[in-house]
Amino acid sequence: MPSDDLTGQVALVTGGGRGIGASIARQLAGAGARVAVAARTRGQVDGVAREIGGLALELDVADQAGVERAVAETERELGPIDLLCANAGIGAPDGAPWEVEPADWWRVFEVNVLGVFLCARAVVPGMLERGRGRIVVTGSGAGYLPGASNTAYTSSKAAANRFAETLAKALEHTPVRVFLLSPGLVRTEMTHGDFDDDAPWTPPELAPELVHVLASGRADALAGRYLHAEHDDVEDLVLRVDEIHEQDLNAIRLRR
Repeated sequence: MPSDDLTGQVALVTGGGRGIGASIARQLAGAGARVAVAARTRGQVDGVAREIGGLALELDVADQAGVERAVAETERELGPIDLLCANAGIGAPDGAPWEVEPADWWRVFEVNVLGVFLCARAVVPGMLERGRGRIVVTGSGAGYLPGASNTAYTSSKAAANRFAETLAKALEHTPVRVFLLSPGLVRTEMTHGDFDDDAPWTPPELAPELVHVLASGRADALAGRYLHAEHDDVEDLVLRVDEIHEQDLNAIRLRR
């Protein structure tokens, strides 16, 4: 992979205290970016930020005022945000959907969907004003693959997937690019206990490496496409971008 030096860029990574988000923060910082690490657990974001020399932000992405404060603090301490990684997400409550508490079910949407919207809403105006910016939304195959029985997480990820695609469409004639990333099945605290050891686990480094390429700008023509960290070769997709657009590939579609 080319070096894709990100020196001079400022990134805000939500859900950055652990798992995939923490790995993304480390990857971006290692490439030279100044990174704000945001999550609900103060101790976790403090640890990751200390490790990478970044900014720690305690944040509930479903809180509009909190999101706006986090964006303002990031830009005050690090500079204008070039990259938003809208990665924060939570799993669904256990139990049959007709037995779980409605507030617990809805909380999944508040974090996984409303949180993405609020973070994007907070950074897009500044990006438009400056004439540059990228947003990477962490989606999931859970939003379209068959076989799942949990309604909250799968439905929320379907909404997040679609939001990323339509936000990219809304911004296609601007300098702001939006990407939809599926990290694959990665061993994290969220997936612990839900899958067998012989499940098709995705190497944890692949999603951060893909975000790194997207942050570099080399893959801007793939904005709005569904990019899987394991099953898509982003370098190949960049070379085939005309074909991808002409045939509407890397998109979640109903085919008849």
